[in-house]
Amino acid sequence: MDSQTPQSSQASPSPHTFQVDLRGLVDLLSHHLYSSPRVYLRELLQNAVDAITARRAEEPDAPARVRLFASGGTLRVEDSGVGLTEADVHDLLATIGRSSKRAEGLQEARSDFLGQFGIGLLACFVVAERIRVVSRSARTPGAPPVEWTARDDGSYTVRTLPDEERPEPGTTVHLTARAGAAEWLAEQRVLRLARDFGSLLPYDVRVGEEAVTDLPAPWDRPYPSPSGRRVVLARHCHELFGFTPLDSIELNVPLAGIRGVAYVLPAAVSPAQRAGHRVHLKGMLLTERAEQLLPDWAFFVRCVLDTDSLRPTASRESLYEDETLAAVREALGERIRAWLTGLAAGDPERLAAFLAVHHLGVKSLARHDAEMLRTMLPWLPFETSDGRLSLEEFAQRHPVVHFTRTVEEFRQVAPIASAQGVGVVNGGYTYDAELVEALPSVRPGTVVAELDADTVTAHLDAVEPAVELALSGFLAAARAKLDPLGCDVVLRAFHPLSVPALHLDDRSARHEQARAEAEERADDLWAGILGSLRGSAPRARLVLNHLNPLVRRIGSLRDAELIGTATESLYGQALLMAQRPLRPADSALLNRAFIGLLEWATHGESARDSAQGDSAQGDSAQGEGGR
Repeated sequence: MDSQTPQSSQASPSPHTFQVDLRGLVDLLSHHLYSSPRVYLRELLQNAVDAITARRAEEPDAPARVRLFASGGTLRVEDSGVGLTEADVHDLLATIGRSSKRAEGLQEARSDFLGQFGIGLLACFVVAERIRVVSRSARTPGAPPVEWTARDDGSYTVRTLPDEERPEPGTTVHLTARAGAAEWLAEQRVLRLARDFGSLLPYDVRVGEEAVTDLPAPWDRPYPSPSGRRVVLARHCHELFGFTPLDSIELNVPLAGIRGVAYVLPAAVSPAQRAGHRVHLKGMLLTERAEQLLPDWAFFVRCVLDTDSLRPTASRESLYEDETLAAVREALGERIRAWLTGLAAGDPERLAAFLAVHHLGVKSLARHDAEMLRTMLPWLPFETSDGRLSLEEFAQRHPVVHFTRTVEEFRQVAPIASAQGVGVVNGGYTYDAELVEALPSVRPGTVVAELDADTVTAHLDAVEPAVELALSGFLAAARAKLDPLGCDVVLRAFHPLSVPALHLDDRSARHEQARAEAEERADDLWAGILGSLRGSAPRARLVLNHLNPLVRRIGSLRDAELIGTATESLYGQALLMAQRPLRPADSALLNRAFIGLLEWATHGESARDSAQGDSAQGDSAQGEGGR
C-alpha cells in the first residue's frame, strides 16, 4: 500500500515566514507594553551606551560620547560606539526579534534590557514616523558608512554612503516626529528625559551643551561628616520623591552589585500601600515604581539604587521575579534591620523620632524576627491600662501581662482593671496581640494571659452576702429585664466610684449572641441548623457597682416598672461607655429607657404638684373654719 501512496502526500509542505504588521506592532508597544511614550529616549540612550561599551571592549581608549540635538520636531542622537556594517544593518535593524547583543563580538557587552527581545529601535516609532540611521563600523575600518531608513508603515531602505558622510566610527540616529508627537522631541523635554533616565550613566552624555550625567551618585560621594551627608541626601530625596526624609539608610550589597540609599518617610503610611522605588540598571533608570524590591514590612522607606544583577521584564518598567530578586530583597531587608538595631544601640533619640511615626512597620518586622523583637522591646509603644508604654516596662510593672484582642474589649475593662491593679495591654491594633503573645519567647519568665469577662469579674470585690440577699428582689427584676438581651446582672464593689455599671462580654459570648439573633430571623430549616450550633459560652453581664451612690438608690426602689427602666438605662450607659457598636435592639432599649425616665420624671412632678395643691386647699379650709 505504501508504494501506492501519492508522492505529493509524502512531500514536506513548504515553510512560510511570519508577516509583521509594523503599524499593529507600534500600537501594541505604545498602548500595551509601555506605560508612556517617554521610553523612546531610554531606548536611544541604551543603544548608544551599549554600542560604546561594545567598542571599548576591544578598544579601551575609544571615545565615549553621546550627543543629542533636538530642533523643530526632529531629534539627532550621535554616539562614538562600535557602529554597523551593511550586513549588520540587514541582519539586525531589519529583523524583529533578533538582538544585536547576541551578535558575535557583543556577548560580553553590557547586558541590554530590551535589546534582548529584539525590539530595539522600534520603540522610537511610538513618537516618530521615520527613523534614519547612519552608521560606520569600528570593527571593519574599510567598510563604508551605511544608511538605514525606516517608516512606520513597515518599509525600509538601505544604502551605502560616501566616506565623508560619516568619517568616524559610530552611529547617528535621526527621528522625525509623527503627527501629534512633536512635543516629545522638543529640546527641554528631551533634556528632562535624558537626565531622568541617564543621570548615572558612565559616559559623557549631553543634550546640546547641557550635561546629562551627574557622577558619582549622591550616595557614593565623599562627605566631610555624617551630618553633611544626611543634609545632601535629604536634598536629593526631596528632588526625587518630593519629601524630606526622617533619615537615610545606606544600601550597599557588593555581592549583588547594589549601591544606593533608602529614605525614611516623614509620615506614617498604610502597610497595604505599595511603595514605588527607583531602580537603575548599570546606570540606566529601569523603573520608578519597583514594588517588590523590599520586604513587605519595610513599607516606611523609599529606595533609589543602581544594580547590575537584577533582571527586567520585557517592558523594562518592572523587575522579573526570580531567585536573584528574592536574594536582593532579603539582603536589602538586612540592611534596614541593621540600621534599626544600630539606632537602638547608639542613637535612642533618632530611634524614638522614627518609632513615633513608623512603629507599625517595626512591629510587622518583629512578629517574625525574635531578635528584632528583643531589641525593640524597650522602645516599641503599646496602649496599656497604665498609659502608653513599651512591653518591657509594662512587664516589669505587672507579674501577669493581660491583653485584649479588640479595642472594644480594652475600652470596656481598662478603667476598671487599672483601678483594681490589673495590667492590660490593648491588643486590638495591628500586630499588637501577636507581639504580646510572643513576649515569653524573648523575655523568659513573663506570664501572658488573654483577659476575658470572667477574669475581670474575679478581680472585682464581692459584696457581703447579707447585702446581696437584701437586694435579691431588685436583682431578680433587673435580670428579668435584661434576659431577652442575653445579658446577666451581677453585683460587685469596685473602683472608680464614678462608674455605676460595667458591661462585660467576650468573643465567645458575642458569637453566641449573633447566632441567637440569626436563629430568630431564620426560617424553620435554618433555625433548626443554627439551633444545633448553640454553644455553652457564658453570656454577657452587666456588673453593677455597689459603691456607686446612684446604684444604691436604684437598689432601694420598689416599683418593678421603674426598676426595669433604671436597669435599661444603666445597661445603655455601660454600652456607650465601652464605645461598643449598638445593635438595633440596643438602640431601641436606649430610646425606651430615655422615654420611660422622662415619663417617670414628669409623672412624679405632676403627683408632687397635685399633693402640694391638696395640701394648700386643706390649709385654706382650716383657716376658714378657725375664723
